[in-house]
Amino acid sequence: MYTIQTNASGTRSMEISEEHLKTIEKYALFQQLIDSNGIVDESVLDKLKLNVRSLIASQTENCKDLLDLCIDVIYHNNMKAFGLHQLILLYIKWENEKAEEEEKEEEEKAEE
Repeated sequence: MYTIQTNASGTRSMEISEEHLKTIEKYALFQQLIDSNGIVDESVLDKLKLNVRSLIASQTENCKDLLDLCIDVIYHNNMKAFGLHQLILLYIKWENEKAEEEEKEEEEKAEE
């Protein structure tokens, strides 16, 4: 379980689970989300909400993981642009750690 800060003063935070991060990865929710200026503002959060809403509407199979992500994170009362920026940073860190882990496993297999 990870904790992200959702406002600049640090008075609000949100719990992010490994499953939430896996769902973001599964649906590639952060790809093409941020404009070329690199700024995460309320319009980026709105764009993410619309993307997720359309994904849910177009799903023919069970998308409980996506619904859980919406309830727990994306549509959470504390989620604002600052929180989304922190979530993106956490996701990048998580991806890097996962890649390093996979690399170590490959090295260990090669040594055997």
